Amino acid sequence: MSTRPPKCWPEAWLASVALIAICLISLGNVIVRYTTDASFAFTEEFSVFFLVLVTFAGAAVAARNNQHIRIELIEHHLPAPVRTAVYIVQWALGVTVFAITAWYGSVFAWQEYQWESLSPGLGLPNWIYVIWLPLMALAIIVRMTQSLIDRLRGKADPGVIHES
Repeated sequence: MSTRPPKCWPEAWLASVALIAICLISLGNVIVRYTTDASFAFTEEFSVFFLVLVTFAGAAVAARNNQHIRIELIEHHLPAPVRTAVYIVQWALGVTVFAITAWYGSVFAWQEYQWESLSPGLGLPNWIYVIWLPLMALAIIVRMTQSLIDRLRGKADPGVIHES
């Protein structure tokens, strides 16, 4: 079996850094809580933000690697023209969902900026957290489109390791 190293896209790095940050923040909070009977106020706020970032960055990586949940059994047994149509329908539906997410996320971020809303824990501007939603939704759309192009060209799924 041939193994090839995974490609390191910015989304993969972002997800890794966010996950490491969640672990360090949570560990630090646990240590402080057990040694001083107090806790860091920012841990929940940052942990939720980083968790959302991990989710969207991971979804972008999965989209590029063509590893989202789907029923491949049906997909692989379809004739080529029908399979092509299925690929395009899958892509179109996914793009629709993430385009709506990007649009409403952008509106929400703009409103948070205009209203100068502050986060409840630290009092930071909310738009700093919210702006990542449309940005990551757009990243997912880009990665889904790249994956569709590869699939339409007949390239093997980038996330699948084939035997030599």
